[in-house]
Amino acid sequence: MSEGRVKRSAQNMVTGFLYQAITLILSFVSRTVFIQVLGKEYLGLNGIFSDVLTLLSMADLGFNTAMAYSFYKPLADRDEGRLVSLVTFYKKIYNVIALAVLTLGLLCIPFLKFIVNTEQDIPLMEVYYLFALANVVISYLFVYKTTLLTADQKNYKVVSINIVISTAKVLLQIVLLWLTKNYILYLSIGVLAQFLTNYIASRKTEKEYPFLHKKELVQKVDKEVTDGIISNMKSVFVYKMSTTLFTATDNMLISIIIGTAMVGVYSNYLMVSNKLLLLEQIVFSALTASIGNVIVKETKEKRLEIFIAMQSASFIFCGIITSVFCLMANDLVNVWLGESFILSRVTIFAITLNTYLACVLQPLWVFRDAAGLYIKTKYVMLTGAVLNIVLSIVLGYFFGITGIILASAIARLSTYFWYEPKLLFKEYFGSGALRYYGTIMINLILVAITIFALSCISDFFTVSGWGTLIIKGMIIGGMCSVIFMLAYSRTEGFQIIWKKAVSIIKRS
Repeated sequence: MSEGRVKRSAQNMVTGFLYQAITLILSFVSRTVFIQVLGKEYLGLNGIFSDVLTLLSMADLGFNTAMAYSFYKPLADRDEGRLVSLVTFYKKIYNVIALAVLTLGLLCIPFLKFIVNTEQDIPLMEVYYLFALANVVISYLFVYKTTLLTADQKNYKVVSINIVISTAKVLLQIVLLWLTKNYILYLSIGVLAQFLTNYIASRKTEKEYPFLHKKELVQKVDKEVTDGIISNMKSVFVYKMSTTLFTATDNMLISIIIGTAMVGVYSNYLMVSNKLLLLEQIVFSALTASIGNVIVKETKEKRLEIFIAMQSASFIFCGIITSVFCLMANDLVNVWLGESFILSRVTIFAITLNTYLACVLQPLWVFRDAAGLYIKTKYVMLTGAVLNIVLSIVLGYFFGITGIILASAIARLSTYFWYEPKLLFKEYFGSGALRYYGTIMINLILVAITIFALSCISDFFTVSGWGTLIIKGMIIGGMCSVIFMLAYSRTEGFQIIWKKAVSIIKRS
């Protein structure tokens, strides 16, 4: 990568880490206050609404990715006319998407009572849902502009805005919820914050690219270009829809089969898992635009070299993240919320497996997003999504929440987990993927051995409060870090990363 690309990627990573560190702390505080004031069922209701609206947002699925992909070339060519024309074109599309999501969301209101499964009726449930729907619809405002910053590797500027507004939002929500116990007020602040974030980020984009105001540059986008965008979007839509069905149906099935309160319990673990995964996702998502540049300009050998380096880093991340989560999750939830919020160890293993599968494929997904490989993988993903729903229903009735979570892992392993690497290696690296599968298997075995070995030590360490939790976390985290750093320090990929880091430090 060029020095400019490395610098921008580094800026995206630093701001991403800062943002997630702040939101992690605020999420714990906010969720604690939320549970104490409103309880498990309202927390579960939040999760249900989130998943329903995520499914409704499938009207947008793929468009954001397709849009960023179409910006790469005109940004590289500094083609202002093409960029203005594309932004104008996307504005019209997003207005239609926002209207479609609003309409579909309103049509779903009569069906909420079949999804929400609580011991007592929740008053004003439909009103709460409308606020959540407004939050999603507002999220489509101005996004057609801010995606330009993402495609140009300047997402750190959008993240900086998110940091300020998100911090203010959560702090205000915590204070007002504690004082008023008013859920509608809590939701209203979220809607206002979403609007301000989009509006300010849009103004920032206009300042960064002043030519966007030049209406005289607007031309009708060539039919060939729009056909290409729509074709790519259709493929991305099927792919993203399938991904959404993987992730956004679990909570609804848990609510229907087991109860909405269990959604609230599970969501605590999911939040911790997702926050840990974000540490890796920040690194790799910051590289997506750079990888797009690499795919266009570099040889297959260079692409493979960069992928190997990223995968080595991913193996280290996966080992530390999944091991620490598996060994520490119940201790954290017990100290944080109490025994009534703890899940069984078997359920923790199921969540850990899903976390590992999401973690280990991050480099692959970065290349897939940058290369636009959706056309050839969309139906495999769709097959996996359908399989996940069927297995979740069957295993959910027999094994409860563990069965629903495990169904996702089985569906992933039997479909895209093996197919996507095979396709990427063949199309973009000009080689077979057998070695890649072998490295994943070795990493998975090492993770399993680490968890088993450290669990023997962990079980003797009694956690009685935040102090002992932090001490245990530092010991477990430190040991996991040492194990996986030593295991991969001599690999080809790690050496590439190390040499690149040293060269950057010397230049700075």
